[in-house]
Amino acid sequence: MVADWRNMTQAELDAAYDNSRAVVDSPQILAGFEERSRALAERRPEFLDLRYGPRERQRIDLFSAGSAGSPLLVFIHGGYWQMRCKETFRFLAEGPLRHGISVALPGYTLAPEQSLAGILEEIRSALRWLREHAAALGFAGSRIVVSGWSAGGHLAAMMADEPGVTGVLAISGIFDLEPIRHSYLNEKLRLVPEDVGELSPQCRPLSGRPLIAVCGSAELPELQRQTWDFARLRAAAKLPGGAFTLAGHNHFTILEELASPDGLASSLLRMLISLP
Repeated sequence: MVADWRNMTQAELDAAYDNSRAVVDSPQILAGFEERSRALAERRPEFLDLRYGPRERQRIDLFSAGSAGSPLLVFIHGGYWQMRCKETFRFLAEGPLRHGISVALPGYTLAPEQSLAGILEEIRSALRWLREHAAALGFAGSRIVVSGWSAGGHLAAMMADEPGVTGVLAISGIFDLEPIRHSYLNEKLRLVPEDVGELSPQCRPLSGRPLIAVCGSAELPELQRQTWDFARLRAAAKLPGGAFTLAGHNHFTILEELASPDGLASSLLRMLISLP
């Protein structure tokens, strides 16, 4: 049984959400991601850093599957809304591309420069820009699956009811911001109690669109709890989707299941795309 975060000391709560500390080789894993992403960008430089807004990070990398009207995966990077960048995660396009799925990776302004509400508006703007340019870029603006990892999983879940979105694949996501508000992460996020109700997928009206949430069996218990609490809430409302724990994966290696054309997350993505 996962300990109730409300009964944790401050140090215990901070550790419960410190993925980098929990995965000791995370710097090496991320360095590998960056190397693979650079290689893909060198092979496919056609649509990098497409501007969807005036701010520095308001850019999109697009990797086209090469067929007009292809479905689109929009992948939102994580980093607790305050670190990392889209460039590290370009390599994730490899798997979907093998299945004829175009991939877009939007960047966004990080906290504390941007509020969480502002980050959400930036992601909505990125989706709107992609829909408006779908025909020119060769994908279907009405066949979008939004995915994200960690904080990106939160952002993806919040996009479920956006126009053109047909499903969500949330990987190791955050769905209840209340423990985040009490942790070390709030120094830059500056969440107030009202933000929890307004910006937590678990506290808002649940989307009727399909949503699949996954986490790794080697993840921190709090991350696993976040996934399964949200999944149980949706299941109780008889909403489409589900949840899976991916055996053997930590917070970082779980992304290999999307990057691989034969990975479980890749299979779940294709299932979401095939749903009417």
